[in-house]
Amino acid sequence: MKTFSLQDHQFMQRAIHLAKRGHYTTSPNPRVGCVIVLNGEVIGEGFHQKAGQGHAEVHALKQAGAKAKGATAYVTLEPCSHFGLTPPCAEALIKAQVGHVIAAMVDPDPRVSGRGLERLKSAGITTKFGLLEQDARALNLGFITLMTTKLPYVRCKLAASLDGKTAMASGESQWITSPEAREDVQRLRAQSCGIICGADSVICDDAQMTVRWNSLGELKDSYAEADVRQPVRIIIDGKNRLTPDLAMFKTSGKILLIRSSIENSQTWPHFVEQVAISQAKDSEYIDLKQLLSYLAQQGLNDVLIESGAKLAGAFMSKDLVNELILYQAPKLIGSDGKSLVNMPALLQLSDAKNLNINDVSLVGKDIRITAQFTDKSV
Repeated sequence: MKTFSLQDHQFMQRAIHLAKRGHYTTSPNPRVGCVIVLNGEVIGEGFHQKAGQGHAEVHALKQAGAKAKGATAYVTLEPCSHFGLTPPCAEALIKAQVGHVIAAMVDPDPRVSGRGLERLKSAGITTKFGLLEQDARALNLGFITLMTTKLPYVRCKLAASLDGKTAMASGESQWITSPEAREDVQRLRAQSCGIICGADSVICDDAQMTVRWNSLGELKDSYAEADVRQPVRIIIDGKNRLTPDLAMFKTSGKILLIRSSIENSQTWPHFVEQVAISQAKDSEYIDLKQLLSYLAQQGLNDVLIESGAKLAGAFMSKDLVNELILYQAPKLIGSDGKSLVNMPALLQLSDAKNLNINDVSLVGKDIRITAQFTDKSV
């Protein structure tokens, strides 16, 4: 059984804190932090900031310099052992002659998956892993899900009144929730690789599904506007109803227009790509699992669904949602209001979708509930 000291826990906690600084910038790469310690003193630290740039270990080693020899490196994810956009971090640690490496978790990427630690051991560096592993896993739910299931981690955001209604019977819904809740949604968008919505949202709400810099609140103090990337907008338009004159297509940024068949009668902006996904046999929608598989192949490991009750219900009924984020406003709309999700009728309570509530917070005047579906935990 591996044992870790109080000091080990403290230094790994610092590495996890550093990794969080890349929360909105590293995707699709994992968020990683590294702290290098010699004789109880931090001599170097760093975090992965952006794909294609130096990994956490590289930044920490640069800061430590020659003092890294014989030191202990605390890293939130097993050092990589393969050449990607940057050289392998395991080799950098070996070259610096560190004495010990403690990793919070083994890298689920099959290109690494234990090989980094083995490479370090073969060079005479002692290794351990498993320190604060659950905290480290929480940093990279999308990355881990993609590596282990070949699908992205899927969050679904919904907003409703206390009696579970998302709009008036007329369709009026602006705004059920507070400005603070809507600002919080901007942060959800900013951390996502892609946003999925349906054609109805684009047509009825004239939605643009972008991250609005002016609505990011205190995040603007920690990140430059250029560093917070816009997520890919993924629009499900199985019946080819959308046209290029809608507001969605006047804002640049990659759009995947998901259709059951490609049509070329319209001229689309250069950033719009039509993608054909086959129709599901038992649904009015395209095959949603096939869509998620396609998104994973494009490197989108963390996606957010922002849609109406029908599309959200379609994803949930197929067990394709990992996490629900529900904003509930202190309003009562009544029985004629539109329901939260539309799913096929259940015959017995045992068939209900079960969730574990991870967090309940006040956001402005609203309640935000974060819950994971019990059969989709990472």
